[in-house]
Amino acid sequence: MGRHRWFSEARRWRLAALLGVGLAVLALVITLINTLPGGGGSTEGTTRDGDKVHGTPAVPKDAEPEVGWGFTHTQYSADEGEDEAVERVRAELAGQGRPVPQIQHIMGWGAGNPEPVDGRYDFSDMDRRIDFVRASKGTPVVTLCCAPDWMKGGEPGAENTDWSQQALETAPEPEHYDDFARLAATVAKRYPDVRHFVVWNEFKGFWNDEEARWDYEGYTELYNLVHRELKKVNKDIMVGGPYLVMDSIDPRQTENASEVEGDWGRLDQRPLDAFEYWNKHKRGADFVVVDGASYTADDELLPDEFKATEKFTAVGEWVRERVGDLPLWWAEYYVEPGDSQDNRDDWSEAHRVAVHASGLMAIARGGATSGFYWNPQKRGAKCAGCLWTATQQADGGAGLPMLELIERFGKEFGPGTTYETVTVAADDRPHVRVLADDEAALVVNTLDRKISAKVDGHRVDLAGYEVKWLKR
Repeated sequence: MGRHRWFSEARRWRLAALLGVGLAVLALVITLINTLPGGGGSTEGTTRDGDKVHGTPAVPKDAEPEVGWGFTHTQYSADEGEDEAVERVRAELAGQGRPVPQIQHIMGWGAGNPEPVDGRYDFSDMDRRIDFVRASKGTPVVTLCCAPDWMKGGEPGAENTDWSQQALETAPEPEHYDDFARLAATVAKRYPDVRHFVVWNEFKGFWNDEEARWDYEGYTELYNLVHRELKKVNKDIMVGGPYLVMDSIDPRQTENASEVEGDWGRLDQRPLDAFEYWNKHKRGADFVVVDGASYTADDELLPDEFKATEKFTAVGEWVRERVGDLPLWWAEYYVEPGDSQDNRDDWSEAHRVAVHASGLMAIARGGATSGFYWNPQKRGAKCAGCLWTATQQADGGAGLPMLELIERFGKEFGPGTTYETVTVAADDRPHVRVLADDEAALVVNTLDRKISAKVDGHRVDLAGYEVKWLKR
C-alpha cells in the first residue's frame, strides 16, 4: 500500500514536472512567435493584415482638394467616454447638414503606435477615431505623423514605444523613408474613404543643427516617396504638405528676418526658404499646408491680439503667390499664447472666441479655403477653448462656444465662397471686424465693452467681445 502510494506520488511528480516543462516550452514558443526573427520586440496585439479594409467605409464622392473648416482630434476626443455624452457630440456634428472635416494623426494625439514591429500593425486607436468621424458624417483627413520607434533609431515592440515629446517628434531615419511611405500606403488601403492626406507635421525632427536651418531636403525626399505610394493606392487620393510653422519675429529684429512684414512683426526667413525648396522639388501636390500663430516666437501679440491676426493674411498672400491655383490649408492656427504647459486659460471664453473669429477672417482673406482648429480637449470639467464638455462626464458632450463658431464659419464660408466688401462707419472701423458673402456677415466687437456700430448700412448693437452673424 505504501509502495503503491509512493509510486503514485512519484508518477504525479514526474507528470507535474513534464507539464511544467511543457508549459515553459509553450511560453517560449509563444514568445518566439510574438517576436520576429532579427527584429526584436513583442508583436502582441498586432496583425499582419494592416491593409485590410476596416469597417464599412462610405463610398466617397469625387474628392475635391478643398474640404472647408473643421478641427483636429487630439489626445482626448469624443470617441471615448460615457455613451450618452459621446452620442451628443456625434449627433451635433452629424446634424450640420455638411461634412465637418476632422483630422486624425496616425501616431500620437490619441493614436497608438501603428506599426510596433516592421510588418506588424495595431490600428485599434485609429480604427476607433475613424469610426467616430464616419458616425458623425465628417470628412476624414489623416496626418501622416508620427513614425514608429524602429524607423527612428528606437527599439521595436509596442512595449518599447517611447512616448516622450522628444521621441515622438523625431523624424524617420533616411534609410526608413521607404518604410514610412509603405506605412502611409497601408493606412490608405485600410481606410479607403480617406481621400486627403497631409504628409508629416510641422517638420518635426527635420532641423539641420549644423546649418541652423530646416532640413528641407530630407523632408521633401520623404514627402515625394509618400506621395508616390499614396497615388499608387488610388490616383484620386489628395496629398498635401509641407505643414511648415510660419514663425514671425519682432519687427525690429534683423537676424533671420524676411521682407514679409507688418505691424504684427516679420516672418522668419527660414520656413520661407524651406517652403520654396519643397515647392520647387515636390513630386506633386493637390493642396498646400501651413500653420502658425498670430503672435511672435517670443509670444508677443503685436500691436494687439486682434491686429496681430493680420499676419495670417500676409502668410496666405505670400504662399498663394507661389503655388498658383493650389488650395491653401491651415492645419493649425493659434491666437492665444500658451504657458509652459501649453495651457491657454488667461482669456474669457468670449474674448477667446472673438479673437479666433478674427483669426479665421484673416485666414480666409489670405486665400485659404480650409482650416482646422486644434481642439485642446481634456477630461476635466474645466477646459479653456474646448469644443465640447468632456465626454468622460455623464452630462458631457455639450457644445461650447468655439464649436459654434467653427460650425457656423464652415457652413457660411465653405469652399467656393465669394467674399464681398461690407461698409463700416468710419468711427467704428477700429473696433469692428467683418467678413461677408452675399448671404451672411460675421461681425466681431474687438472691445470688452458694449458698442453700437453701423455695419452694412444697419445699426448693430454688440456686447463686449461679441461675435454676431447677420443675414444679408
